[in-house]
Amino acid sequence: MCLILIAHQFTDQTPLLVLANRDEFYDRPTAAAAPWEECGELIAGRDLASGGSWFGARGLRWASVTNFRENMHHHSHRSRGWLVRDYLLSKDPPQEFLLNIAEQGNEYAGFNLLLGDDKELWYCSNRGPAARRLEPGIYGLSNHLLETPWPKVKRGKDALLGLMSYAQIDLDQAFAILADTTLAADADLPDTGIPLAWERALSAAFISTKNYGTRCSTLLMRSTGNRHLFTERRFAGSPADWEESTFSWTA
Repeated sequence: MCLILIAHQFTDQTPLLVLANRDEFYDRPTAAAAPWEECGELIAGRDLASGGSWFGARGLRWASVTNFRENMHHHSHRSRGWLVRDYLLSKDPPQEFLLNIAEQGNEYAGFNLLLGDDKELWYCSNRGPAARRLEPGIYGLSNHLLETPWPKVKRGKDALLGLMSYAQIDLDQAFAILADTTLAADADLPDTGIPLAWERALSAAFISTKNYGTRCSTLLMRSTGNRHLFTERRFAGSPADWEESTFSWTA
């Protein structure tokens, strides 16, 4: 997952809205979002290479993970997607779950992890400071630490802020934020140690290259009365070519 935008307790009518893109190699085997066999209340896509997930929800709980862009010096034996899976299969509050895994951080490659329930939203990274509870607000995350102002994070947050100004969320407008193919100007690109051509390609919210790009976009919305909507759009290389799955529940 390479872009997550969150409106956390920003309005009373929509206390949670999460918009997220998963970017991955096209040939990595993946299952579409669906109830999991081991827990029918858990809705998530599944990485068939590792068994974990990048984004999912269960009742009032949700979780998402992104990788931290860096040079890899070793092969970790734990998949970052297990963090999402393990949290959603557990009943631990976010803070307690993070305390329980605190000593395991070096067993994973670099990650950013967001864990939420009906009361709180927590963020942690094994490449940053200690885990912290987030105050109500608008947040953006890509493949560096939370709120690192990469161009697509700033554009996405501005667009989400505009979307949240309406009494009712327009789902097509929400997905349009994630389908933005605008490339950042070279002067605004971060320097993460990859070739300039890759920095350019990865600067868009929706990435499309020959072998790698945005595989799916996910929307999770909680409205008044704890009504939830979970919609996943899966792509075939273009933001105009997609399939959709939608789930709803009240928790």
